[in-house]
Amino acid sequence: MSKEKIILVGGGGHCHSVIDVIEQENKYDILGIIDLKENIGKKVLGYEIIGCDDDLENIFKTCKNAIITIGHIKSNKVRINIYNKLKQIGFYLPMIVSPLAYVSKHSVIEEGTVIMHHCLINANVKIGKNCIINTKALVEHDVVVKDNCHISTASVLNGNVIIKENSFFGSNATSKQSIEIDGFIKAGSLVK
Repeated sequence: MSKEKIILVGGGGHCHSVIDVIEQENKYDILGIIDLKENIGKKVLGYEIIGCDDDLENIFKTCKNAIITIGHIKSNKVRINIYNKLKQIGFYLPMIVSPLAYVSKHSVIEEGTVIMHHCLINANVKIGKNCIINTKALVEHDVVVKDNCHISTASVLNGNVIIKENSFFGSNATSKQSIEIDGFIKAGSLVK
């Protein structure tokens, strides 16, 4: 049985991690990567950079699936712009989930979100569109993560937390339960 093809948009460090998750998940064949024009023809972990943003409409004729593989640390504006462009063209942005993660069957994860290796997504969690739930993140029961957020490596969101749109929750940060978080939370923070 042949797998559907997918393109990756962004060829940097986060792309490396997402390639590994896609290979492990084994649902999609990676057609290639979209990156800066000057990088066309180069390879990322063996996958060719096949075009730049200007080529997306042509690529859509042969591949309907895309995932954003640009990270979100200082700002997520690039991720949001690319998400909007991909949706406008008509691309489908699947949810990508590492088989090494645990995702409760009682959770809801929306399109374009990537769940990295060793995440734990507990019951009644709702994760919005275009999010990164990074390696070893713990998202406890009844948490809501709204669109365009990055929950960083080894971070802990305790029960009933709401993460507002466009927020960044840093590596090893831990939240108290039942609070709202909005904006940038630096690595190692304890959020009360």
